[in-house]
Amino acid sequence: MDSLPNMPLAERLRPTSLDNYFGQAHLVGKNAIMRQMIESGNLPSFILWGPPGVGKTTLAKIIAKQLDRPFFTLSAVSSGVKDVRESIEKAKKLQFFNKPNPILFIDEIHRFSKSQQDSLLGAVEQGIVTLIGATTENPSFEVISPLLSRCQVYILKALSDEELLQLLDKAINEDYYLKSRNIVLKEKEAILRLAGGDARKLLNIIELLAASDNSAKILITNDKVLDLVQQNIAMYDKNGELHYDIISAFIKSIRGSDPNAAVYWLARMVEGGEDLKFIARRLVILAAEDIGLANPNALLLATSCFQAVSLIGWPESRIILSEAAIYLATSPKSNSAYMAIKDAQKTVQKTGNLSVPLQIRNAVTNLMKNEGYGKDYKYAHKFENSFTEMEFLPDELSGRQFYKPKDNLKESELANKLRKMWKEKYKY
Repeated sequence: MDSLPNMPLAERLRPTSLDNYFGQAHLVGKNAIMRQMIESGNLPSFILWGPPGVGKTTLAKIIAKQLDRPFFTLSAVSSGVKDVRESIEKAKKLQFFNKPNPILFIDEIHRFSKSQQDSLLGAVEQGIVTLIGATTENPSFEVISPLLSRCQVYILKALSDEELLQLLDKAINEDYYLKSRNIVLKEKEAILRLAGGDARKLLNIIELLAASDNSAKILITNDKVLDLVQQNIAMYDKNGELHYDIISAFIKSIRGSDPNAAVYWLARMVEGGEDLKFIARRLVILAAEDIGLANPNALLLATSCFQAVSLIGWPESRIILSEAAIYLATSPKSNSAYMAIKDAQKTVQKTGNLSVPLQIRNAVTNLMKNEGYGKDYKYAHKFENSFTEMEFLPDELSGRQFYKPKDNLKESELANKLRKMWKEKYKY
């Protein structure tokens, strides 16, 4: 048996031209926008947005090679403002040799701070470099507006099962090491499901299978794939099925008021290198959806958690996330706000655009006043306790109850207050 190669399979199989690049036909296929851009040589700055393992870095390298551009690369995880400025200075020096401006590729650009992104602006605007950013996060939220306005955004998609199978066939039959191992793909469902559209994950799995089996003939079965992944927790994937299973377990543990389980699943994500903002965002959603008015402070704490981890980063953010998870798990639960808006949306979808009652319309012109807009409107603050009974819903929905308080201390108080104010209209 051939000795194990030093270079990872994903690197050995990295495409070097568009002709052997897998996926993203909507961008690089025949007559697609990026292929036309590359063939014309007219290359603007742009950001590649898509899940992990779909070819963002590979595409940037192919473009640089095809256009014969100098290629500088930075990782937002390990680079600072100083590194950005050094790359820009190198690019400036190349201008004297009458060469096309270099490509500056920044991986995980969403992790760049505002000051780091600001340091790029001048060079991009002046054409000193052509920026290619890669991100797994929505650039609208993570990239500053001045930089985003100077870049095109291209969305990359997860690879289809058909594309993954083509890549797998290429790996098994063309890689110098794998083709010597006599690998037979007997079953494919598990490997495709665990790859989750991620080429790198697919290749990591097949490489692990080959390395862990000394048989003369390696049969790939669903059970073998699942057993292997269970034994290699480090294969936790930030975009595949395990990613969604663990975040689901985390959220359900908090919803089920089990702080021990919540902290365990949080630890699994921490050890797997999960994006801390992804975890924090889910806590904000949970605070509103599952705790809601039973403990309104939960949403404040979850929002503060998101802001804090955005400032602090790893590894200290694990403590902030742990505190938030335990607090939310031990809070009383209510989904009344979630159910209220869900019910109201269904009603809107069924009833359409019902008229706004005349008394609460805004009378901004004399004609509107003459038509009865705002007539009989009662300004609440003129009445005792800043309340007086009047109709705010369309006539067709009068008496309809969307908000239904749950049986917890906070909402029991709210229910009593509403009953006292509205009498028969709010029957709880």
